[in-house]
Amino acid sequence: MSATDPICDLCQAARLTTWHHEDDICWVADCEVCDVPMVVWKHHGTDPPPTDLAHMKAMLERAALARFDDWAIDQVRRQIPDHWHAHGRPAGKSALQWWTRRFMGK
Repeated sequence: MSATDPICDLCQAARLTTWHHEDDICWVADCEVCDVPMVVWKHHGTDPPPTDLAHMKAMLERAALARFDDWAIDQVRRQIPDHWHAHGRPAGKSALQWWTRRFMGK
């Protein structure tokens, strides 16, 4: 596992959206694609140690709860499969409200 990969978008960590947290392990910002909180491991790889994983999920939870009444973690790496990250997606009533705001402008 390398610390960073110079061609990885997540390693570059461009500040294109609102950032909620940053420390030596991870950063949390709104996802540029889906506009929900996303936590990104600062090491380029897909298998964080359990202590890092627990820390990252806690930081994501803080950001997601500040935004949604109900939320769920989505750890599927669709567009960048070789760098661990996860999204805090709305669930329940929050999901309907988010979809309505995001795609219908209401």
